[in-house]
Amino acid sequence: MKLVQRFCAAAAGVMLTAGCAGAGTFGATENTVTIAMVSNSQMTDARDLSDRFEAENPGIKLRFITLSENQARAKITASTAMGGGEFDVVMISNYETPQWAANGWLVNLSEYARQTPGYDEEDFIPSLRESLSYEGDMYSVPFYGESSFLMYRKDLFDRAGITMPRNPTWQQVADAAAKLDTPDMVGICLRGKPGWGEVLAPLNTVINTFGGRWYDMEWKAQLNSPEVADAVNFYVNLVREHGEPGAATAGFQECATQFAQGRAAMWYDATSAVSVLEDPASSNVVGKVGYAMAPVVEKENSGWLYTWSLGIPKSSDKKDAAWKFISWMTDKDYIRLVGEELGWARVPPGSRLSTYQIPEYKEASKAFGQVTLESIENADPLKPTVDPVPYTGIQFLAIPEFQDLGTRVSQQISAAVAGQKSVADALEQSQQYAEVVGRTYRETP
Repeated sequence: MKLVQRFCAAAAGVMLTAGCAGAGTFGATENTVTIAMVSNSQMTDARDLSDRFEAENPGIKLRFITLSENQARAKITASTAMGGGEFDVVMISNYETPQWAANGWLVNLSEYARQTPGYDEEDFIPSLRESLSYEGDMYSVPFYGESSFLMYRKDLFDRAGITMPRNPTWQQVADAAAKLDTPDMVGICLRGKPGWGEVLAPLNTVINTFGGRWYDMEWKAQLNSPEVADAVNFYVNLVREHGEPGAATAGFQECATQFAQGRAAMWYDATSAVSVLEDPASSNVVGKVGYAMAPVVEKENSGWLYTWSLGIPKSSDKKDAAWKFISWMTDKDYIRLVGEELGWARVPPGSRLSTYQIPEYKEASKAFGQVTLESIENADPLKPTVDPVPYTGIQFLAIPEFQDLGTRVSQQISAAVAGQKSVADALEQSQQYAEVVGRTYRETP
């Protein structure tokens, strides 16, 4: 009950800031499945191929509501939490899924999967399957998954006589960044943009591997601990000394552009970045990029775990039709359809083990496929830190308050990256924010 109350409170705040998600189903008919999706390239491909689904299922019409990530989170959270019924299929992640399942807001999709011949729920990468499960059953299924890794310019490293190991340490990365930093080429790109899904995504993996954590087992905030201070100082100093200009406003897209245009020697970020870097239409560094596992200090396997997945709100009155669409979009046959129709580099990565056994995909992903798969498989959201913690999640904390808490803390970190305040001051303010949230958990029976 406490979890429901916490998320309902968060959703109420989202409703106030985002506006109502809308009444009814946006002009949908009784045969229409309304799908709320994030507007990125893989989802656009699914929408473009959806006429195949409608041809195979003449009794079902599809209506897509595509939104930016921030808009999608706000509207989907508000609608699902309030039982609005606007959407029959929602695109969510491993942050929302277990919490919403515990609240009773989502349909158990394992029950559908077991009754769907050939769907093969066990083919999903285990770490993703577990991150989308509650009490042993999946409440959303992955469309694509990602971890994080280090991308580096092989040609520049060879020219400088630097060897990048497959499993680098952060100190090795920092040393390489210093050597490769020139007036025309920054040593490394790292996110500095405010947002719990922006700067905190890579930074939390650094905090984790340095031995830091947000809370101890008694929910006492630890953001002013020596381990967290060491990690944040390392990150901020690295990006300020050898990172991109304007780092405090640089997120995934800005770093992708910087690296793809040949203006950075390294970039630590999402494994899904390969869709930009290995596409000649968007990249000047195709074939020049090496891929290494997420850098470490103390904790091994420091890469994050994230997936965009599809779920069905309990409030939908078209659950069977919604599952038909979800099972089509996340099936093995869909992956092959994308590869054959649109090109194997555009296949949604990191969801199914069988994808990495397709000969055409193995060839297209030979530079990054195995590193991506290992990074996702090795990520453990249940044990994200060196010392035990009361929460799960690697680059986020799987608690309802993290959307607000993480955003507030990220603003402090971004200010430190911009040189507007010291890391010590940023962490002291962040500690105060975290203590307020931690206190509510200590007071919960």
